[in-house]
Amino acid sequence: MNRRLVLPLVVFLFGALALAAAAILTFSPGARTTSSGTASVGGPFTLTTQDGKPLSDTDLKGSPFLVFFGFTHCPDICPTKLFEISEVLRAAGDGDKAKKLKALFITVDPERDTPETMKSYLGSFDSRIVGLSGDRPAIDAAIKAYRAYAKKVPLKDGDYTMDHTALVYLMDKDGGFVGAFNIEQPPAQAAAEWLRHF
Repeated sequence: MNRRLVLPLVVFLFGALALAAAAILTFSPGARTTSSGTASVGGPFTLTTQDGKPLSDTDLKGSPFLVFFGFTHCPDICPTKLFEISEVLRAAGDGDKAKKLKALFITVDPERDTPETMKSYLGSFDSRIVGLSGDRPAIDAAIKAYRAYAKKVPLKDGDYTMDHTALVYLMDKDGGFVGAFNIEQPPAQAAAEWLRHF
């Protein structure tokens, strides 16, 4: 091989290896966020349940929980996800740990999704799904804390719909972000994954 090509090739290979190592360290499942300014997912919140009672992040400490953002006028994604979450909760059974499981359905449309509306809507799903609403600043703070997305989209008839993140978040028993929860896996498998985080 031409000697003039060897040195650049060696430099390139070492650079590629260094980048690969950095990527593995950054995105590995065991990587934790630190106090060095790295953004985290989740955080303090206080919202209102479908029963009109306040619920904060500290009330959930001790049990892993799910978080899903949506709204009651959602035509397809939200009811489908809530049905799938209900199936996972059913598969988890009614043991001591399973009874403590909670899935939070946080509205991105608090102007229409009052506690009463949320209660009526969630009557079709598992009772361990907690509907949360609040005033717009409180909802926006929760959306921001979970690094989610929501935007009002006007419709032709003067009404509107909401474009929003469809991710289901799995949080551990200390309120730390575990990762995106695969709600489309078999319910028994998903329930076992959820219960592992006690």
